[in-house]
Amino acid sequence: MVATVEQRRAGAAGLAPPVQCWTLSDGRAGNARQATALARALGLAARDWLLEPRPPWGWAAPRLLPGSEKAFGTGFAQALAAPPTLAIGCGRQGALATRLLRTVGARTVQILDPRVDPAHWDLVVAPEHDALRGANVVGMLGSLHPVDDAWLTASRTGFPAFADLPRPRTALLLGGSSRHTRFDRLAFDALSSMLQTVLAQAGGSVLATTSRRTPRDLGEALHRRYAETPGVVWTGPDDGPNPYPGLLAWADRIVCSPDSVNMISEACATRAPVFVFDPARVGGRPRRFLDALLARGRVRAMDATLAPFEVEPLRETARVAAEVRTRLGIPASPTPSP
Repeated sequence: MVATVEQRRAGAAGLAPPVQCWTLSDGRAGNARQATALARALGLAARDWLLEPRPPWGWAAPRLLPGSEKAFGTGFAQALAAPPTLAIGCGRQGALATRLLRTVGARTVQILDPRVDPAHWDLVVAPEHDALRGANVVGMLGSLHPVDDAWLTASRTGFPAFADLPRPRTALLLGGSSRHTRFDRLAFDALSSMLQTVLAQAGGSVLATTSRRTPRDLGEALHRRYAETPGVVWTGPDDGPNPYPGLLAWADRIVCSPDSVNMISEACATRAPVFVFDPARVGGRPRRFLDALLARGRVRAMDATLAPFEVEPLRETARVAAEVRTRLGIPASPTPSP
């Protein structure tokens, strides 16, 4: 491994060298967010790499082909000469990048199942519903994210106007269809009818947001449905800054569509009851995730009452970071501010 100037100085002074960290992903929100969240939970300031793969190497990732060091362009190829102490990748392209960095001396953590032998990385952090096993595999329930008490406090500060909305405040988090479930206009109409029954009985406000996967017509229907209801509806930049952090921070209860592991994981990290619309419509590995949450009592299937229940926040990021730190011998350091 090529030592940096800072590492050589620390070694000369008899001190432990600072831990340099890179996060690497294809820039997709779910991947970048998980890698960054783990670095932050480790207390490390990280350089974030947005990987832009080139064929044929990007197509084959994370498998190594001749010339794979050229997969992400000249800048990354040159950076391999001075690798960080720790590289955290998420997704297939991140897995190829961290695999390359391990060959030049970096310690590597791959988030999500790389679909090849986990032994190519120092650690693999994988959702339990993927059923990946190995001596160097760290399991987690759901996904990694930044949501903890400090993040929620900062989010309340960032959206103070939500405090004045009538209670109970219902955060409504909507995704869209995926290969494991269908969440379309018909599903939204069923969800909103149940929610309307609750609102008619108890009043309150609705803080609603969509995701990149939400169909345009569903977003338009969301605006129409809650045009006269106290609260906020966000379906994209035309509606102003994304209030998602404020929605999680100020919610008295959270209703989620069933399609997104990342979205439901973040909702479950709050101290609010979480209700998932029709979890039985989900199949495949995400169904195992929802079943685990239902069995644990952290979520309930949505009904027309949304009766409150006691919850324990699901904080997998901190637990995974502690295990990564122990297994790789990373010294404890202050966690950066959210």
